[in-house]
This record gives sequence, structure tokens and C-alpha cells, in this order.
Amino acid sequence: MSANDSTRGADATTQVVPDRRLAYTLLGSNADVEQIIEAVAGHLGDDCEFGLTVLIDDVAPLLVGAGREAVEALVDGLAETLDGCRGSVVVGCSLTESTAASVAALFDPRTDVDQIDHPVAVELAALRRDDPTTFGYVRRHWWEAQAAIEGCERNYPQAKQAHTGLSDPETTPRTLGMTLSGLATLGVLETWGETVGPTRYDLTAYDPGRMWAVGATLAADRTDGEPTND
Repeated sequence: MSANDSTRGADATTQVVPDRRLAYTLLGSNADVEQIIEAVAGHLGDDCEFGLTVLIDDVAPLLVGAGREAVEALVDGLAETLDGCRGSVVVGCSLTESTAASVAALFDPRTDVDQIDHPVAVELAALRRDDPTTFGYVRRHWWEAQAAIEGCERNYPQAKQAHTGLSDPETTPRTLGMTLSGLATLGVLETWGETVGPTRYDLTAYDPGRMWAVGATLAADRTDGEPTND
């Protein structure tokens, strides 16, 4: 189901491909939540016992045009519409500067993302190849590092200062520092050059959208087990 086909106007156009067991509806770029849910409901009929996958290929126009609340209403409405049906819902969204903050707030990268196509994957692969130890720390501790960054009240903390704000942490100041170093390599934040002694991190350069993309990419990559770094 497409919510970004601007050539079709506001009315829905439905195509059915029986041999591929596919029905798809093209909606105008100005389609609202009610129109999308009505299009989904129109395919269900009275019997939901068959396996069904609903794909919304891109909610970015809805997110940009109507805001985060509209996408929340869409997800909740789809869940209600499909209640009792066997199947799943897949929601796609273009990750851009204008949508990154809302995407990060709407979708938990650890559990809600099945696939992601983002340039940071190339940099993660390079880090894995060139510095597997640091990659292991990032892979294991990125979520806690994000909490440390976003909970820190200092602009240029050392790792041990950022660590003090964590509740019941799995990391130590040292392992958090290794993780922050890896995230700096990935462009999530920067190190502060005007210092001597332990590294300080420039949290004014923190990019939450890129942090989300790093976490989502790592969570979606299930080819390996957990790293063994302590």
C-alpha cells in the first residue's frame, strides 16, 4: 500500500494480482489516517483466518504533513482493524533529516525495525573490519551509551562523568568510554579536542537520528551472536 503516489489524486486505486496473492492500493500523497485504514479494511472481508501481511510502504509524507500523532493514530488504528486476524503489519518510512526525530520517537530500534537501509551500515562494517574490539563494545552497549548521552547534563563530559547518570548499568566507565569512542567514529557525536588527560566527548554535536540508525542497523543484523567483550 502506497501513501506517496502523487499522480493518483485523493481517491484510492486498487489493483489485485491473484497469482501473486497480492492486492495493493495507491493513495494520494495527501491521504489521511482514515483513508489508509479504510483501504486496509476493504481488503479484509469477513474472514481473517488466512495469513495476511499489510505493508505501508512509506509513512514519511504523513509524518511530515500531519505529524507524529497522525502516525501513532495510524499504527493504533491498524492494530484495531486487524485485531483477531492472523498476520502482521509492516510500516516503512524514509529516514531523512525532517523525519529522523519522529521516527526515533515512534519506533524502538531494538524491537520495531526488521530492515533498514542507511549509509551508516557501511561505516559499521568498516569499524567491524578495522577495529573489531570497539565494534563489539558498540554492538553490545549502544543502547546504554545512548541513555548516558541523553541523560548527561554536561556538554563535554568524560566517560566516567556520563556514566554516573546511569541506573543499574551493565557498562563500567571504561567500557562506556570504548562504546562512546566507537560512536564518535561513526559520527554520532564528536570528541572535544581542547583537553588533556581522559577523552572528553562533545555532546553538543550529538546526532540522535544517526544514533537511532546505528541501533536499528545493529538490531536488524542478526547474523552473529552477542559479542563476548566484558
